[in-house]
Amino acid sequence: MTPSNRYARIIERIFMEKHRPGLREVEFARDDIELAARQLGITLPKNLGDLIYSFRYRTSLPETVRNLAPTGEEWLIRPAGRARYRFVAAPLARLIPSPMLVEIKVPDATPGLITLYRLDDEQALLAKLRYNRLIDIFTGVTCYSLQSHLRTTVAGMGQVETDEVYVGVDRRGAHYVLPVQAKGGNDKLSVIQVEQDQAMCAERFPHLICRSVAAQFMADDLIALFEFETGGAGVAVSAEKHYRLVPPETLTEVDLEAYRSRSD
Repeated sequence: MTPSNRYARIIERIFMEKHRPGLREVEFARDDIELAARQLGITLPKNLGDLIYSFRYRTSLPETVRNLAPTGEEWLIRPAGRARYRFVAAPLARLIPSPMLVEIKVPDATPGLITLYRLDDEQALLAKLRYNRLIDIFTGVTCYSLQSHLRTTVAGMGQVETDEVYVGVDRRGAHYVLPVQAKGGNDKLSVIQVEQDQAMCAERFPHLICRSVAAQFMADDLIALFEFETGGAGVAVSAEKHYRLVPPETLTEVDLEAYRSRSD
């Protein structure tokens, strides 16, 4: 049995045992993963957290679970405290780069050694953001990397992880905190991570202006950047841009003229 099939059978068992008609939230604990695996006679995954991560960011929940979501909604797995989780019915949200946006060419300043020895897509993406000052360009704020892979706990959520945290200052002197989520390969951006980032910033950086950002590789040198706001309907995309990293000599006068005349 493949890991994905094991994960699907375990999460399906947990949901079906706890779900009742009309419920919009279904809580479970990490211990329930062990119990479900024993009941099904399935070898327990070595990393229990990977099972949760898989359904939050990599793959869809089993069809039997999806079919029980209210019309127009889907089940999200949100943290509910230390080693506890919660299926929550939420409006359908797909954080996918728009194929209709124009590309903005940026001279690639990534050091060759970084490109040569990058370890994975996520690390490569974070490096390209950092060396090419793409967070600054996207937000219009002068930004500095404060910490990579910040792991902390947030009240009511438990442990959360942010891929990179930037702090910044604008021309008025206002200070910002910019949590960044980075996705490469088959991993998907999720509103859950945005919610966690915003909760972390509210708790750890209460006096800074929080601007949540996410980055997604569309191709090796094409990067989509999103900024989010939270309103009455939940998390929404407030800005999206696509940046193409190119050798400096490939930028033409035509490109530069187009950028001079383009509105924000």
